[in-house]
Amino acid sequence: MSQIVQVLTIAGSDSGGGAGIQADLKTFQMRYVFGMSVLTAVTAQNTLGVTDIHLIPTSTICSQLDAIYQDFSPNAVKIGMLGTAEIIECVAAYLRKYAVRNLVVDPVMIAKGGASLLEQSAVQAMRQSLLPLADVITPNLPEAEALTGVKILNESAVEQAAKILQGMGAKTVVIKGGHRDNSQSTVCRDWIFSPEGNLVLERPRFATQQTHGTGCTFSACLAAELAKGKSLLESCQITKDFVTAAISHPLNIGHGHGPTNHWAYAQLGATDE
Repeated sequence: MSQIVQVLTIAGSDSGGGAGIQADLKTFQMRYVFGMSVLTAVTAQNTLGVTDIHLIPTSTICSQLDAIYQDFSPNAVKIGMLGTAEIIECVAAYLRKYAVRNLVVDPVMIAKGGASLLEQSAVQAMRQSLLPLADVITPNLPEAEALTGVKILNESAVEQAAKILQGMGAKTVVIKGGHRDNSQSTVCRDWIFSPEGNLVLERPRFATQQTHGTGCTFSACLAAELAKGKSLLESCQITKDFVTAAISHPLNIGHGHGPTNHWAYAQLGATDE
C-alpha cells in the first residue's frame, strides 16, 4: 500500500466554515491528502464579517505542534492566520526545529469583511522570522503591498514586490491578482516568481461575492499538490484551476461574501490527483 500523503495546516478557525482551518481541511480532503491542524485562533465569523477573535496561548500551540510531529510526518505545511508576533516566533521556532519541507505561507492580514487578522507589530516578525523559511509565499495584492511597501499599480511593480519578498528569504512568490481594481478586465491574473521559472496564470474573472476563503483555499491546495511531489509550476496550475472552479460554481450560502465551493473541481471531472 502506498504511503498516505499528509499535510498540516497552522491557522485560525472560521466558525462560518468558509475560510481558515475549515477551508484548509476541506481542500486537503478534495485533493486526496490527509489533513491535520494546529489552531492559532478561534474566530466568531460568518459571511458578513468577524465579530470576535480569541488567540490560542502559545503554550497550547506548541503542544499541538509537538503532538503532530511526535506521531505524524507531514509532507507539507500550510501557514495561515498567526495573529501576533509572539505566535509567529513560536511557530517559526518549531518549523526550524522539525526542518519542515514544502512550507507554504499565506500571509493572512485582513479578513474578507475588513477585520484585521494580524497585529501591525507582527508584520516585521513575519518578514524576519517566517519568510526566510518559506518555500512559497502567496500574498494577494494588498498583502504584498503591506509586506514590501511597494504600491502595486502595474506589472513592473508586481515584479518589484516579488523581488523584495525573495530578498527577505521566500524561495517562490505567488502574487494573487484577484483584488486588482479593474472592472473592465475579463481575466484574473496571478504572477509566479520561482527558481523553476516565472509564470503568469490567467483564468476568467467572475463578478461575484462568493469568494470567502479563496486565499486559504489557494494556499492549502498548493501545499497539497507540493506534498504529492508535483512541481511548483504544475502545482500552481492545478491550484488556479481548483480555485477558479470553486468561485465559478458558487454555493450561494449566507448573506455576505459567501464561501467557495470546494467540491466543484471534482464535480467538473478533474482527474489529476
